[in-house]
Amino acid sequence: MRTEQGPVIKRSDYTPPDFLIDSIALEFDLDPVHTLVTATSFVRRTNPAANVLLLNGDELSLVDLSIDDLPATDNQYRMQGSDLLLTAPRDRFKMRVRTRLNPSGNSSLMGLYLSGGNFFTQCEAQGFRRITFFPDRPDVMARYTVLLRADAMRFPVLLANGNLIASGTKSDGRAGVNELPPGWHWALWEDPFPKPSYLFAIVAGNLVAQEQRITTAGGREALLQVWVEPGNLDKTDHAMRSLVNAIAWDEARFGLPLDLERFMIVAVSDFNMGAMENKGLNIFNTKYVFANPRIATDTDFANIESVVGHEYFHNWTGNRVTCRDWFQLTLKEGLTVFRDQEFSADLVAQACDTPAAASSARSVKRIEDVRVLRSMQFAEDAGPMAHPIRPDHYQEINNFYTLTVYEKGAEVIRMLHTLVGDAGFRRGMDLYFARHDGHAVTCDDFVDAIADANGREFSQFRRWYSQAGTPRLTVTDSYDALRQRYVLSVAQWCPPTPGQAEKLPFHLPLTVALLDDTGREITLAPGAHSRVLEITQTQQDFVFEGIGHKPTPSLLRGFCAPVTLHYAYSDAQLAFLAAHDSDGFNRWEAGQRLAVAAILKVLAGGPVEAAQGLVEVFRKALQSDELDAAFKEQMFILPSEGFVAEQIDELDPVALRVARHSVRRFLAQSLRPHWREHYQKSLAATPLSTAYRIDAVSTGRRALRNQCLAWWVASDDALAFSAAAAQYDQANNMTDRIAALTALVNSPAAQAPARLEDFAREYQNDALVMDKWFALQAGAIRQAGEPPVLERVKKLLGHPAFSFKNPNKLRALIGSFCSGNLAEFHDASGAGYDFWVEQVLAADRGNPQVAARLARALDRWRKFTPDRRALMQAALNKVAASASLSNDVSEIVNKALSA
Repeated sequence: MRTEQGPVIKRSDYTPPDFLIDSIALEFDLDPVHTLVTATSFVRRTNPAANVLLLNGDELSLVDLSIDDLPATDNQYRMQGSDLLLTAPRDRFKMRVRTRLNPSGNSSLMGLYLSGGNFFTQCEAQGFRRITFFPDRPDVMARYTVLLRADAMRFPVLLANGNLIASGTKSDGRAGVNELPPGWHWALWEDPFPKPSYLFAIVAGNLVAQEQRITTAGGREALLQVWVEPGNLDKTDHAMRSLVNAIAWDEARFGLPLDLERFMIVAVSDFNMGAMENKGLNIFNTKYVFANPRIATDTDFANIESVVGHEYFHNWTGNRVTCRDWFQLTLKEGLTVFRDQEFSADLVAQACDTPAAASSARSVKRIEDVRVLRSMQFAEDAGPMAHPIRPDHYQEINNFYTLTVYEKGAEVIRMLHTLVGDAGFRRGMDLYFARHDGHAVTCDDFVDAIADANGREFSQFRRWYSQAGTPRLTVTDSYDALRQRYVLSVAQWCPPTPGQAEKLPFHLPLTVALLDDTGREITLAPGAHSRVLEITQTQQDFVFEGIGHKPTPSLLRGFCAPVTLHYAYSDAQLAFLAAHDSDGFNRWEAGQRLAVAAILKVLAGGPVEAAQGLVEVFRKALQSDELDAAFKEQMFILPSEGFVAEQIDELDPVALRVARHSVRRFLAQSLRPHWREHYQKSLAATPLSTAYRIDAVSTGRRALRNQCLAWWVASDDALAFSAAAAQYDQANNMTDRIAALTALVNSPAAQAPARLEDFAREYQNDALVMDKWFALQAGAIRQAGEPPVLERVKKLLGHPAFSFKNPNKLRALIGSFCSGNLAEFHDASGAGYDFWVEQVLAADRGNPQVAARLARALDRWRKFTPDRRALMQAALNKVAASASLSNDVSEIVNKALSA
């Protein structure tokens, strides 16, 4: 086994930088193989006792180094591994470093690299050290000017952070441009705001832009641009609309204006992440920019709006105020995820005609967010990679871009919002920016601002930043009819996680309401039908007086805290809540609890009729005139295999799939006439030829119709197979087409193979659409008589549209199989684990970041049945034994093995 790993970095070891860089001027002579970078920095000593300046480097070739315009002597600097150590000559000095890079050979997609013949950068978290020697840490904030020089024919567009100062094709002494090679041009950019190196960006290449000029609410005029490769401009309208909406929303909701003359988005197909918030020059994965009805689903449109908003909101929560160190990552990411969730919820609610519709739309958004949290982040909390939202140590920072930091971090912010209210949260945000604009700060600074602005004390609340795991709330109740007193007893406990055996009580909000026998909410205070209980102790009792009869409690409304709730609801109570609860989330949750209970009963050997109660819940919801289409669609989505798996101590994924499929088939067949009737009525009211619209009503109707089609197909009705094939053939948008194809592929329908082939023929030149095709097949449910899905996946590795160098392709095919198809990946033969070993090691040779994501498919190996555990452990040991393993993957597999 490979035992040497990267050093453990501890939060407790943080010390302020000994030197700061007040300003840096960067010059790039861009060449695919031999790029020359000249960095001139003005350095200032901040620690009088420090003599040596540490300049981080990674795979750099040093050309020359000078101090105050004189060549550095051998005794002034030395190399320490890949870093450069420089002896400071005085308190302030000028340093010029020239390095040479080979962007075309950079397969890691970190630093400066080539994609499609164009130059791009990715510097978060530690990519800037792959461009020049620099103190590459977020608390070193400098003002940047950037001069780009390149061949004008090959790279006609030259972009960098901030504002364009000047450009030209001839030398210009005032701009610092010396004589240019024949056919070259230049552009000079300046960012007026200090920023850490991880926010640096340049782009150069053959690109075209959609442009829009706006005037902000504050009166500032700005140019917005979305840059793409030629031929893709027709896919940028939605991204531009999303950007305009995000700018307006941030001004209206938080008083935060756009602060630059221009704001740019650039799309690139080779990208490790979803997008990057570089100041004024956001670089995006094409997946979160490209959209039109032909290639993008309703979900894609929603995701693009969310991600565009997220990266723009970072302009303040991440850029203007940034992280002191990488342990504080959730300071910017958790807060900004909360902001993008609120942005999407506000936009969909504002488009509704009535308050009831707006409330339902918000509930749908909340359900979507919580589904991701509970099916994926809760699993992370229960595994070997469990960590607080602000970790205490790490080996490889790239491995801490996790759902815990992002999604759970957002839930922690949401709890603060609940505890102080909307107005109180805005006061806290205002104070946060007043105190810290232009600085690199900590999570504690943010909590202090919320607390101080509201006269609150949140010392106990801070445990969310230091303790890992998902707390469990156990709620019991009692009712005294004589005294008309109802008591809720709440106990909290958090399971042990790696390095944290014992947990202190958390401070969290628990929003509750009490329903009478008719389903109406009991008034708990003048004008209030719900109450926020503050849970701070291991055990607490809450007394409700004047309650005329024993109520049904509606607990954890709106999923107000990232916990698991245990209350002994009967099936009758759950059905009652599913029919009457005014809290949309809890109405949905009641159905989910019934579904999980039914699946677990069937898994334990019980009859499938255990799902009969859910049949009635589905029937009432489908026939309800009160519920809108988008909410109904959410009601009809069964809990995922991954979420149900978390309720099981020893997991057999094949048995789980059989149990879940049995329940699904029972529901499908029990309600077959209803699924067929609603689908056909919806189709008659809105034919497939209807012009595509992306508004909330249209997307909700499409979602419900396609959900009914999927259920109808799941009933094994030959008429449903024909209806799905017809919808595929006639659809005028990707939402309807991929929904029909998905239903067919996951059924025994004879029409499926021909449609799969047709899809590939039509979209063979649309890379993102082919990713859907790969993912659909990798995640398919195998039908009787079909070979293992793994055989199909292996064959698809050789498909012309697949590229092992592209992260999107790896995630779509290999990631979808290993992490998204539990039963097939965890086949008892162990073939899936052998495949995993091969793919992780192959990916690690070129892109360790992507390989580490794939590696996490086995980090929960101890949860499975003994036969699978042995095979998974052997696979982990094979990867761990690789002599050339990256720190990224090494940390994952070794933590999994030692957990």
